[in-house]
Amino acid sequence: MCHWDKFIRSSCYFHSTSDQTSREEGSTAKEVLDPLALIKDEVSEVTDRLRSMVVAEVPELTAAAGYFFRAGAEGKRTCPTVLLLMASAISMDMTDPIVGLENKLRARYMRVAEITEMIHISSLIHDDVLDNADTRRGIDSLNFATGKKLAVLAGDFLLFRAFSAAVSLDNAEVVSLLATAVNNLVTGELMQMSITPAQRCSMDYYLQKTYFKTAALISNSCKAIAVLAGQTTEVQALAYQYGKHLGIAYQLIDDILDFTGTSASLGKASLSDIHQGIVTAPILFAIEEFRQLREIVEQGFDDPSNVDTVLEYLPRSQGIERTRLLAAEHAKLAADAIDSLPESVDRFVLNSRQALKDLTEKFMRRTQ
Repeated sequence: MCHWDKFIRSSCYFHSTSDQTSREEGSTAKEVLDPLALIKDEVSEVTDRLRSMVVAEVPELTAAAGYFFRAGAEGKRTCPTVLLLMASAISMDMTDPIVGLENKLRARYMRVAEITEMIHISSLIHDDVLDNADTRRGIDSLNFATGKKLAVLAGDFLLFRAFSAAVSLDNAEVVSLLATAVNNLVTGELMQMSITPAQRCSMDYYLQKTYFKTAALISNSCKAIAVLAGQTTEVQALAYQYGKHLGIAYQLIDDILDFTGTSASLGKASLSDIHQGIVTAPILFAIEEFRQLREIVEQGFDDPSNVDTVLEYLPRSQGIERTRLLAAEHAKLAADAIDSLPESVDRFVLNSRQALKDLTEKFMRRTQ
């Protein structure tokens, strides 16, 4: 996926109803402001606040905990972007989003974005330790740069900071949702570590693990935003569904890129999943076409010849294409959740909803 600034510039524009009317009357329609620009300042503020929130008493821990919050290493900040857009998309009576930056409720939304990003980064650090990864986001992984022990402590410290901030929201349901997300992250990792031969070939098992590892955090955080907004259970459920299906679609495209991308574009080694013994959707679909692959996949990939065999069959299968179709189904379900939100005439709300739908399309097109 492209860097944030490119992401802002390349997103689709949203045309208001009045613009449509102008076109029908023969006038030249004018494109409105890029919807993502409406929360760009907030995302920048979240990024700045994150750097101050990870300061520890021990300088070495501060440096390690802030490793992925440094300028140039902060990534795309997808979680804060999605959550702040969701907050705008479900705000029925928002009349001035700029003034809203100072609003107490808006500040609470930003706090959820900060908490979610800290949990996300903590999970990445711990994943890299477990996987002995050398790189992350095109730079040295934290465990490679500082050693495993300090990396683990930095991840733990970020979780502590995240839940300290969550308690300050004084909302038990929100804290419970965030705790559920962390529990799901751990469960997903354990599912991947303790997988049986039969589970290794199960698409249902794979999708459940994918939800836990990739989609649970953003889905529960989207719901937390709706809870803080005082929204109905129906709107809370729609916010959750958007995050769930967006996360799954994102991971499915990631599965494809692991086979089709380059180390330079991915920021990590290509074919990393299969070399770690992880079976993803393209392989599972290939098994359906070439039954002889099942026995090989059940054996695992400790034997390099098994990896070579799978890589030989995959291009001959429809695995990549079927994975992309499945990702498109989940992307559509995410967009459908946004379309099912209660009607609004607020232009800022409508722009934010369109931006969330645009994100699903952009995830489908990403090459990084």
